[in-house]
Amino acid sequence: MSTTKKPVLHPSYIVLTLILLGITSLFLGLSGSYLYQRVQSGAPPIELPSLFYFNTLLLLGSSLTLIMAHKMYLEDNTRAYQSYLVVTLILTLAFLGFQFLAWNQLQNQEIFVNYSNMASYIYLISAVHLLHVLAGIPFIAFFIYDSYKKMKTPVSVLVYFSDPAKKRKLTLLSWYWHFLDGLWIYLILFFFINYLIK
Repeated sequence: MSTTKKPVLHPSYIVLTLILLGITSLFLGLSGSYLYQRVQSGAPPIELPSLFYFNTLLLLGSSLTLIMAHKMYLEDNTRAYQSYLVVTLILTLAFLGFQFLAWNQLQNQEIFVNYSNMASYIYLISAVHLLHVLAGIPFIAFFIYDSYKKMKTPVSVLVYFSDPAKKRKLTLLSWYWHFLDGLWIYLILFFFINYLIK
């Protein structure tokens, strides 16, 4: 009688890890290109507008609410779980809106994409990060929609919270989201330190 062994680690975790490694390589490459261009051209660094730093708080807040949503999921707390997911989405949308305002702050200083190589990299790197945030929004929205659709009775709530696939997907989303948060903090520190080294 043959028995099939379950994999120690679900393939989804491996796929996500590879994706995160790819994103890490992309941003390390962009950071390296920024440093190379700065050294070669001798161009002065650009000070980030204040909204870039404010956006850090929004992303940190969205990570915190997603952590709480995960915690409420494990505690089978329906209303709190749904509420934290909704707040996570609101904070994320606020981040997107304020990022456009942050770019507008740069433009008000007459720093456009073609202002210098340093300006081009700031726009490019922050835009690529924004695209990765956008990629995560449909998943958050799906969790919100799915929870309100499926958790209407005590039985359906029990089924929802006991679904291992659901728990795994929420964990994967959390990993991705916290990674983007950490990546943004790295980028802000990278540009800030570069500005200090004149």
